[in-house]
Amino acid sequence: MSMSRTLAAACLVFLAGATATTTASAADRHVKIINATEHTIVRFYASRTSTNSWEEDILGDQTLSPGHSANINIDDGSGACVFDFKAVFDDGDELIRSEVNVCRISSYTYTED
Repeated sequence: MSMSRTLAAACLVFLAGATATTTASAADRHVKIINATEHTIVRFYASRTSTNSWEEDILGDQTLSPGHSANINIDDGSGACVFDFKAVFDDGDELIRSEVNVCRISSYTYTED
């Protein structure tokens, strides 16, 4: 193999690795959920928009008080980026937000509006 072909092959391997790294970071599914309401979030769900049911409560035994936030890994292993969010509050109210692209955002704020 000539020197120029070896160099070209090495460059292609480097570029492929660089592209994979860029793609992986672009698809980060960690989202900071911010509670800017006057009520505590007692349950939080994130399910792919392609499903017809809510997954498990991501908060588990935890709650999210007014003015606080939580960093949540939304990745369900499917490679999906678009999810529906459901927050259930201590007063029984529920707020559903549809088609949130978790690959494009780093935080999501719940407000009373």
